[in-house]
Amino acid sequence: MTDTWRPAPGRVVCVGETMAALAPDPPRPLADAGHVRLSVAGAESNVAMYLADHGIPATWLSALGDDPLGARVRSAVAAAGVDVAHVRTDPDRPTGLMLKDPTPTGTRVHYYRKGSAASALGPDLLGHEALRTAALVHFTGITPALSASCQELVTHALAVPAAERRYAISFDVNHRAPLWPRGTAPDVLRDLAGRADIVLVGLDEAQDLWGADLTPAAVRELLPGPRVLVVKDGSREATAYTASRAVTVPALRAAVVEPVGAGDAFAAGFLTGLLRGEPVDRALRLGHITAVSALKVTGDRGPLPPHRCLDRLLGLSDEEWQAYEETPRSASDGARCGPWGGPALA
Repeated sequence: MTDTWRPAPGRVVCVGETMAALAPDPPRPLADAGHVRLSVAGAESNVAMYLADHGIPATWLSALGDDPLGARVRSAVAAAGVDVAHVRTDPDRPTGLMLKDPTPTGTRVHYYRKGSAASALGPDLLGHEALRTAALVHFTGITPALSASCQELVTHALAVPAAERRYAISFDVNHRAPLWPRGTAPDVLRDLAGRADIVLVGLDEAQDLWGADLTPAAVRELLPGPRVLVVKDGSREATAYTASRAVTVPALRAAVVEPVGAGDAFAAGFLTGLLRGEPVDRALRLGHITAVSALKVTGDRGPLPPHRCLDRLLGLSDEEWQAYEETPRSASDGARCGPWGGPALA
């Protein structure tokens, strides 16, 4: 294992459930809402869509119900440039549904996904033709919480020793406490994360799972196995641990419209950097930049900055990067970087 390990370039297959999502429009407590907006929500498909935005070939592998919500989900993910040809239609189980309930103290989420089409996924999926040519397969900790068969799927995938896998495996811990039976998540998620090639975890969720006093370095001690471990410390910074070093890059300062989806966006940006063979610090920057795209919108996915702006951000000195703040620009100022303009790019 060397510090220069990267997944081979190629197609990424993202495996997991995507649901239809209803949210009040405009945002307000759901009980008082007069209108709701229908969208789609799924961590793995979010990653696939952002990968496609970055020009990385991406496939989403899952199951949907034979219902209008399933058709809506399939269409939305496909419209982002993701290959959905291998998503199974289940005639007997429904598409999952989630409701967002914005409140003054934050957005609560209500899930209606028990018995959904995707919850019936199992280890037989690992023989699917879509995985035969994958360079990287992406899972999250949401999938093993959905059902016993879904947990077997992820467990079987990660049971193959890294040196014997046909593809690299990335795993975003993505702890969703309401989905887990009480007390079961810490051991399962630590075991699964410890077997993946690339792991992403928020410091806050690591503290919730494995110890309130954990530091990023202590998370690495708990998870020494991954070739690359990224510990995200909220809006402050992210640290990537490789075989021989740790690299920390501050997050971009930006106004937050809604934080939902930012973690998925960060994962897609960081994975894009690794797949392109970028140095770890530039991969972390790409993660932060992509996360801001999600933070700027009420949905899970916002537009990436123009290529010229993205290139400039990646090329900033460390001092310029730390000083940069994403601020809106007027249309007349859009020749620089549109809404992504900031003082460091003037």
